[in-house]
Amino acid sequence: MRAILTLCWGNIRKRKLQNALIALLIALSALLVSTAFTVLMNTENVFEERHTAAQGAHEIINMTRGLHDERMVADWWSTQEGVTASSLIPYKPWTGLVYNGEELPNLYLYMIDTPPMPHGVNHPLPGAGPSQLTVPEAGTVWVPTSLAYKYGMEIGDELVFTAGAAPVQFTIGAIVIDLSHGGPFTTTARIWMNEADYLSTMGGLSTPEQYLVSLRYAHPEQSGDYWQRFEQALGSPFLEERVSFAELSAFYFIMNKVIGFVMSFLGLVMIAVALLTIGFTITDTILSNYRTIGILKSIGMTSERIIVTYMLQYGLMTVIALIPALIGSRLLSDIIIQNSLSFLKSEAAPVSVQALGVAIWTGIGMLIIILLCVILYAAKTRHIEPIQAIRYGMSESSHTHAHRHGTGTRLLDRWSVPAVIGWKHVTGNKKGAALIFLLMSITAAVLVFGTLLVTSVYRISETSAQWGYDDADIAIMVINADGMDRTEMQSYIEKDPRVLSLNWSGSAIGVVAQADGTQPTFSLPLTVVEGSMDEMGLASLSGRNPVLPNEITIGVNIARKLNKDIGDAVTIYIEGKPHQLLITGTFQSISNMSNIARITSDLVGEINPDAGFVQLRNQADSDEFVRQLNQRYSPVIQALKQEVLLDSVFKEAAAVLLIPMSMLALLFLAVTCLIVYSTCRLHIRKETKTYGIYASLGLTASDIRRALTSGIAGLAALGTLVGIVCGIYALPAVLRGLLSAYGIVKLPLVMEWPLAIGLTLIALAIAVSGCWLASRALDRTSLRVLVTDS
Repeated sequence: MRAILTLCWGNIRKRKLQNALIALLIALSALLVSTAFTVLMNTENVFEERHTAAQGAHEIINMTRGLHDERMVADWWSTQEGVTASSLIPYKPWTGLVYNGEELPNLYLYMIDTPPMPHGVNHPLPGAGPSQLTVPEAGTVWVPTSLAYKYGMEIGDELVFTAGAAPVQFTIGAIVIDLSHGGPFTTTARIWMNEADYLSTMGGLSTPEQYLVSLRYAHPEQSGDYWQRFEQALGSPFLEERVSFAELSAFYFIMNKVIGFVMSFLGLVMIAVALLTIGFTITDTILSNYRTIGILKSIGMTSERIIVTYMLQYGLMTVIALIPALIGSRLLSDIIIQNSLSFLKSEAAPVSVQALGVAIWTGIGMLIIILLCVILYAAKTRHIEPIQAIRYGMSESSHTHAHRHGTGTRLLDRWSVPAVIGWKHVTGNKKGAALIFLLMSITAAVLVFGTLLVTSVYRISETSAQWGYDDADIAIMVINADGMDRTEMQSYIEKDPRVLSLNWSGSAIGVVAQADGTQPTFSLPLTVVEGSMDEMGLASLSGRNPVLPNEITIGVNIARKLNKDIGDAVTIYIEGKPHQLLITGTFQSISNMSNIARITSDLVGEINPDAGFVQLRNQADSDEFVRQLNQRYSPVIQALKQEVLLDSVFKEAAAVLLIPMSMLALLFLAVTCLIVYSTCRLHIRKETKTYGIYASLGLTASDIRRALTSGIAGLAALGTLVGIVCGIYALPAVLRGLLSAYGIVKLPLVMEWPLAIGLTLIALAIAVSGCWLASRALDRTSLRVLVTDS
């Protein structure tokens, strides 16, 4: 055992730089993998905790059209064994909210007549304010964290609601976690009101009352059976809106799934790099100590004991590297989770990160993988024959091969001496060169992909149509439909010479009945357009937008669900009437996971527009035209530029992505610099006498350093080009597979080329500087003296 420990310590002491580099690679791979798994696991755990605490809904019924007796619907579900149904919650839709003197854009409000808590299912949870919720006090409202945290609202702040005949002012009495309507990127918020305030404020509105019922199943997989029985009792398909659990929960998970994917993918790549480096190092160690191993075998040390020496060495290094890495992963995952799940935080129940189990299993898994790799490479010592090792310092076959004369190097006779030095520096250290090439490719891919991802979200207004939004220059949000003279407004806008087109959009609910009747119906949100979808800028992935009354385009997830394609027919109930419609196209939409369809206004009795969309002849007129519309028609409408609407939703996504992507970029830049430095330094030490010969021929140390650096620069540049291609094509392709379930099958990407090229040039400069720094030893050494040193 003493001999094993002595050999182990000797290997660690002799190769300090290589061992430190391997430990760093192990630490970084553990950091990335542990962080990714911690983020993914905690995202689901935190949501499940809140969902359980709130008696969260598995489905929500939203009755907005009066097509069924809402009391009968609520009573039927409340009597079902295995189903918990909420009380019938009345509300009225509202738009127009002013906070701190500014009207908040792109916001649809459900003004809730709050029943006494608890009301069965889907309770709001305390976020800030009272620790126990009963009903809002008179003159106060409860607002969701999705609204309060986004705009910095606090308890006691004043809110002004402007959609009625006169503005109404309320105080924030509580900030609540509203799981079903308060997720990331939502434009809908439920405002919980006192009953007396609701009646006095909402009672005068002509808008009909609408109702919500939340359902929680003891066995969610049996929901289809319940719906079949419900529709049999109803005597017809259910014609109102149903929202599934997948739709309720999807956007709590999407950002962390993207972050987790990127980090786990790169962590696994880093593990592969670490294993390759370990393999290279063990192989080099065996070759450089070939005669020593032969002597040890000749005096009785077995191959198994030699293998155990390497296992002990790398096992110890792994344990030392894992401890700070796993502690760091706890801190990094906490930062990511606190940012991405901020809407689930409360004063009484902060978002806690459970990372110990993930860290332990990650550490054990890493240790096992590394030890298996060590066994694989160290097993080469089994083939060492003591006699050959002592005589040749290598195997006899390798000795014979090494002493053959070749003519391959004659091709270098025509090159300049610096070019030969640079070429030899790369080809003479093939394993190190392969490692540098691989890392430069990975680093460039990370930088380009990170830039691509963040800028695509940040500049989503340039590709809005491909994400499922309109591409109009100006959106007119209808705040008070009762006070709006749409005919007069349309005439005023269309007469303006700056206007190219004006189209209106509303919403409806369709219901799809399966043809064979064996499956329950499902509700299908509909975008109803009065005018031209092409003029609005609504895009299709394939096919075209509907033009005729019997045409429809459907989201890609609906197409999958129905197994339908362009040219097929589908029967949809709209306002209680069946329509057989021809599918003319498919599209993708991130806002509702592509679970939506588009129809023309001919299929509904009367469109109640939610918004108008204006295309201008010159986009530069947008600011002035928005100002004029708001001056003339406010507070009946709110006119906004398209990018303002999109920024209100997606700026937070860009901010959440920015932190982890920036940290990944810095990590890979640092690792690349260290690996280039250590690899070049080790090779330069081995070849110092050769460089002494070049110095005796008249080359200065600076000439040799420049030659060495130019060789690494060429290798790094080649790796950078490969990485750029991977960052643009390979990584987005993998991410597209992840987002496919969310209804995005074609990523609309925007490349910020100056930024991406600038970052890759920085990576290239860092790699080159690593080689230049490693060659400083040549300036401090008299190379001519080394020629005579034996």
